[in-house]
Amino acid sequence: MTDDTSPLDTSPLDTPLPGLPAPPPPGARALPPGTYDGTVVLVTGGGSGLGKAMAAEFAGLGADLVIVGRGEERLEAAREELAGLGGRVVVAVCDVRDPEQVGAAFDLAVREAGLPGVLVNSAAANFPCPAEDLSPNAWRAVVDITLTGTWFTTREFGRRHLAAGTPGSVINVGASYAWTGGPGYAPSAAAKAGVRNLVETLAVEWGPYGIQVNGLVPGLFPHPDMPDAIRSGLETAAARGELDARQPALRVGEPRELGWAATFLASPYARFISGHTLVVDGANWQRRTVVAAPVTPVREQLGRGPFMG
Repeated sequence: MTDDTSPLDTSPLDTPLPGLPAPPPPGARALPPGTYDGTVVLVTGGGSGLGKAMAAEFAGLGADLVIVGRGEERLEAAREELAGLGGRVVVAVCDVRDPEQVGAAFDLAVREAGLPGVLVNSAAANFPCPAEDLSPNAWRAVVDITLTGTWFTTREFGRRHLAAGTPGSVINVGASYAWTGGPGYAPSAAAKAGVRNLVETLAVEWGPYGIQVNGLVPGLFPHPDMPDAIRSGLETAAARGELDARQPALRVGEPRELGWAATFLASPYARFISGHTLVVDGANWQRRTVVAAPVTPVREQLGRGPFMG
């Protein structure tokens, strides 16, 4: 008699698996009310997407916000949305690639609300492309916004607190391919690796002065502000019923879950956490298959023809 079962059997289960539980509903807070009363939180990329989602959670806990971005219209729309959550919302139009504009944004923050006690670096650029097709300008655009822009804002924040002798907290939004590499996203992966290293370097340099520096890595948190090339792929997967099934949690993240993680990392309850990067992705970045799938070149995955030089 033979045993027909196999540990490699991939047939569907009769009973659906539950996956990780859903989060508490919108409006729930992870920390006590008023945790951020009297604190100014500056969020780059705060006018849209996950930056705005994190800003909303800080505002719900009493923070005054300074949201920074390049698009005034988008920032003003975000201001109206966030103002209903509590504190003041200051808009600063700024290209983080320009250190003079960064300094001016901090000057505005100080005049309108006070020196930010928390900095969230969420501004970034990204798009899928085979490495061999990247132009020098495309490389520079992604790296300059994601890494250099993060450095300029963090430097400005740190210098002001060092001069004032006051504590502060920095959260740099990263990506899991800072550890693993990111085929199809070479400039972003390289830049995010630099961002992660800044977390570990500056946490040691600035810890003696009361400044903590941490990283926060989001998993898949679909939102309307995603780049078209990424959003269209997710919409196709969702239409096929495959999106949740691609996650070990059997669901994607809700943006507020990232906001709860951010508010904790910068809170008084996390003062002894510094130099750490927290991954919030339902264990997706650790996923491996028992038998590796066949390799599909990035060009083929992106529907590109043969490289012609």
